[in-house]
Amino acid sequence: QVQLVESGGGLVQPGGSLRLACEVSGFTVSYSATTWFRQVPGKEREGVACISNVDGRTNYADFVKGRFTISRDSAKNMVFLQMNNLKPEDPAVYYCAFDFDVGSAWSRAEYYHHWGQGTQVTVSA
Repeated sequence: QVQLVESGGGLVQPGGSLRLACEVSGFTVSYSATTWFRQVPGKEREGVACISNVDGRTNYADFVKGRFTISRDSAKNMVFLQMNNLKPEDPAVYYCAFDFDVGSAWSRAEYYHHWGQGTQVTVSA
């Protein structure tokens, strides 16, 4: 059974940085990807960044390009999201998700069947 556990959320000032971590366990699918999503109340979950578990290929939502970086430590089955220059529009619950690599559809939440519990990110002065 695939399990994902996020950590690293918290409160940061605008312009600050946070690093989220996602530990993935129990998977056997090799052609897979791990993706960070975020969600605020009343809105749909939106894809933030994705990394292939095969070759490390990454994808980013336009609203985080140049600010966020997704990376992985394959030996530890960990995926990270380094968030720099956080903006007032970035607060949300951030989730990591795992499933088959769906290529260009990576940001569509309906393709993921394995989710973590989420971690809250708050940006406030």
